[in-house]
Amino acid sequence: MKVVNAVFPGPEQVMDFFGAEEDGPFVMVNLLKFHATAQYEDGADATLSGAEAYGRYGAAVSQLIENLGGRIRFSGRVTGLLLGEVDELWDAVALAEYPSLAAFKQMALSPEMHAIEHHRKAGLAGQLNIRVKPGVGF
Repeated sequence: MKVVNAVFPGPEQVMDFFGAEEDGPFVMVNLLKFHATAQYEDGADATLSGAEAYGRYGAAVSQLIENLGGRIRFSGRVTGLLLGEVDELWDAVALAEYPSLAAFKQMALSPEMHAIEHHRKAGLAGQLNIRVKPGVGF
């Protein structure tokens, strides 16, 4: 299995993701890897850690998610690995529930998201976003 962290999806990934059939609520699993220090393009807040910069984004995006009718179900630091093997562990995991794909897209394209995106970019070295449909059997 190949795993590649990224900060932004490529155009093809965006088209595939938002081109999916609308099927109601879902949870986005976020596997997060932070920069050791914040990487703001203007050099600001160079004493912050990447996790602290991302925390600014996280606080604001949580409110955006709640305004859409969603919620943060869980967030926490990764502290170990029991099964499997990766070159480097992620630093944190967050589970965000969205009412619909349309709501997620509305948030992703909103001016409010654009206004906080620089904190996400400054904090993240990379991540995986995995869309999960609750209640679906295997």
